[in-house]
Amino acid sequence: MDKNVIFGVLIPFLGTALGAGTVFIMKKEMGAKLQKSLLGFAAGVMIAASVWSLLIPSIEMAGEQGVIGWIPAAVGFLLGILFLLVLDTLIPHLHLDKEKPEGVKANLKKSTMLALAVTLHNIPEGMAVGVVFSGVLAQDALISLAGAFALSVGIAIQNFPEGAIISMPLLGEGITRRRAFLYGTASGIVEPVAAVVTILLTGIIYPVLPYLLSFAAGAMIYVVVEELIPESQAGEHTNIGTIGVAVGFVLMMVLDVALG
Repeated sequence: MDKNVIFGVLIPFLGTALGAGTVFIMKKEMGAKLQKSLLGFAAGVMIAASVWSLLIPSIEMAGEQGVIGWIPAAVGFLLGILFLLVLDTLIPHLHLDKEKPEGVKANLKKSTMLALAVTLHNIPEGMAVGVVFSGVLAQDALISLAGAFALSVGIAIQNFPEGAIISMPLLGEGITRRRAFLYGTASGIVEPVAAVVTILLTGIIYPVLPYLLSFAAGAMIYVVVEELIPESQAGEHTNIGTIGVAVGFVLMMVLDVALG
């Protein structure tokens, strides 16, 4: 595999690890205002990435293949939503500020289920990175190396707060800083794994690339609508979460348009 691609798929994981590393420099649990702003920021990045990095290239690529542009975009998007819905239903996990776990009942520690919740977020992000780098490897003119790196860097930026959001609350559960860091970092491992699997799949069946682009978009939007926005809008200080969405959206849009 090309070294640029290897580096590209690892960038988001690095963002998660750096975020998890905040447990070594922050003395207390993350404040509600900061947490909401970071959740909103992550949502904004994912929405913009879904549109500019995934859905628009999916439509344009389908047109180049002689397929009606909206068909792969619509089909892939809905399948991505369905895929995350199934995972959300089956995998036991626990969201921030929630006492009742979701998914199949399992006798797991709260820290483990918190980590699994973030891991669910990271699956579509890993797929998104993998599918754009698949386009680079296939030398598709619609996806440039700079554009692929823009998506990778954008997801890494929003992974930084996600790493912190999963690690910092664990300190309040009596877990050591080292273990909290490892939990937060481990939640990001699924991203490069999902990216590599997507790259291998696309390499075998290149015509499915438009579908995989929109599939990743659907999966990311599911996470935004089901988890990130509700968590950022719960309770007080909802306007801070909204501002976070706006900042994340604009940043990711600028990255993609400027470098793509």
